[in-house]
Amino acid sequence: MQAQTKERPREVATAAGKPDITVRELRIEDYDSVLSLWSKAGLPFRPQGRDSRERVAVELRADRSVFLAAEMGGRLVGTVLGTHDGRKGWINRLAVAPEVQRLGIARLLVREVEARLEALGLEIIAALIETPNEGSLRFFRAIGYVHDPEIEYFSRRRSPDT
Repeated sequence: MQAQTKERPREVATAAGKPDITVRELRIEDYDSVLSLWSKAGLPFRPQGRDSRERVAVELRADRSVFLAAEMGGRLVGTVLGTHDGRKGWINRLAVAPEVQRLGIARLLVREVEARLEALGLEIIAALIETPNEGSLRFFRAIGYVHDPEIEYFSRRRSPDT
């Protein structure tokens, strides 16, 4: 879902031992495939709000995002959306197609988004995970993320779609 005006390298990582898994930046042309993947993976999303094509296109142009796709055999099989506020990086929307889970794709995507956020000078990277998502909670613990019991996340939304 990368805006065409943004100049960045297209292919950035290939999984060791899995030459057919490539990580690249998302382009806006990937939008429909991304929504299909999120749906298959059971990831909640808001296509009428913050996940609309228009909002995603704006984020891609804003230079505050690292939106990545994993491809296997030319097919989109994973996504991760990284954003930052200049001080802290955030990992959102990590999803892998159910039929190719447990091949290291999620780990590859997270490591790549971390590297890109760290290259921007960010020293803290956090993952937002909904409490009932036990699989994601286990995954992030397994790759070294810790829950800080002193932090509570609050939000205020203008609408249920944001």
